[in-house]
Amino acid sequence: MVKEMKVEIISRKTIRPSSPTPHHHKNFKLSLLDQRYSPNLYGNMIFFYSSTSNYDHTYGDFNPHALKMSSHLQKSLSKTLVHFYPLAGRLKDAATIECNDQGVYFVEARMDCHLLNFLSQPDSTLFQHFIPTSSAENEDVIVLLVQLTLFNCGGIAIAVSLLHKIADASSLCTFVQSWTAASTALDQSEFIGHDQRLGQVLPLFIGSTLLPPSEMLITRTVDIPDPLQNFTTRRFVFSTSKMASLKAKAAITTNNPTNVELVSAVVVKCAIAAAQSISTSSSSPSVLFHAVNLRKRMVSPLPANTVGNLVWAFPVLIEESDIKLHEVVVKLRKGLTDFCNDKANRFKGEDGFTVVSEYHKKEVEFSSRGVNIFRCTSLCKFPIYDMDFGWGKPTWVATSMGFKNFIVLIDSKLGENIEAWVTLAEQEMAIFQRDEMLLSFASLNPSAAVHESRM
Repeated sequence: MVKEMKVEIISRKTIRPSSPTPHHHKNFKLSLLDQRYSPNLYGNMIFFYSSTSNYDHTYGDFNPHALKMSSHLQKSLSKTLVHFYPLAGRLKDAATIECNDQGVYFVEARMDCHLLNFLSQPDSTLFQHFIPTSSAENEDVIVLLVQLTLFNCGGIAIAVSLLHKIADASSLCTFVQSWTAASTALDQSEFIGHDQRLGQVLPLFIGSTLLPPSEMLITRTVDIPDPLQNFTTRRFVFSTSKMASLKAKAAITTNNPTNVELVSAVVVKCAIAAAQSISTSSSSPSVLFHAVNLRKRMVSPLPANTVGNLVWAFPVLIEESDIKLHEVVVKLRKGLTDFCNDKANRFKGEDGFTVVSEYHKKEVEFSSRGVNIFRCTSLCKFPIYDMDFGWGKPTWVATSMGFKNFIVLIDSKLGENIEAWVTLAEQEMAIFQRDEMLLSFASLNPSAAVHESRM
């Protein structure tokens, strides 16, 4: 069975930029928003690709076809790092990356099963085997790690693990877009010196100029998972067609509610109900911190290729235990509207520091009141299914982020559904995943092998 399978590490390598980083780029300053993140928190994304050719299974190592593919990825990665030079450096302190070209960690691995078998019922407990880790102890903080995992059928998984102190999900996508363009261009003789013409997405590093790091470091960092606590992650696939009636009801008071708002509302309402069912204080309020991409909300909007942590979360307080589902949607829209009108354009200079400080005071206030805190981030509309390294687009894309009370939304491959990755305490998840309202809109972990797959 797939659940019994483990990934076997074949090799560990260091990939350095194909040309050295100029001296004037040696010390890369992070922004105030970057400072908030813990130095051991990574954002992870896993791209699964079906086999594009007949594959002769060779146990215990890569075959020549796989070795060629790995070499191709390493060469294009090396070229990409020239532009994304901080990713090949090491974290120096809370506000600085030393761009010393020490390189990124590249792992080759294999899994003794077929990709189709894995996708038929993806097991989130296996995802840790696809995520690369460093083998060394007491080592400088590595900014970027990559793992190439080969399945028996010739299908592959490419996992990108990027230090959250320098990049949010949008930044990770910008990097992978650039890498795929460089990978595709390797076979084209005009590659050298023509990055823009070949469609390579180049990064824009302006975070520290917008919101400089502060000597008065924000002491509270973004939470990281506690391995001693029992949390579990489940994947639910929401049918947008099944939410049509909810959308119509919410539209009475909310102009054109989005699918992300609808799914967020369903998940958080059911999660609150699960938490309250086992709580000694069933009337305690809850709050959902919903992330917003600041790039689109600032005046003037920042380019999509702006790299850094340019995301913030607005709070949605839910105090009524019997709140209606469409009322949660209304609260979400009001929270977003108020944030965009009052705060989205304030993340600059001293005013930005004030906003960040106010936010942390609000978090402390919620915690002191015993408020149940949930967090949600959406990767919907990101071009994750366009990431083609030269052998086709991904069959499936998954993410791995195991926070307590954390919700990640991501588009399905064909775009008609939304996947919700929900992490809750085990006791709460046992109740949550049986919620009748939830299951009227979503399916628990259906097959990720869509009919477009070439397998």
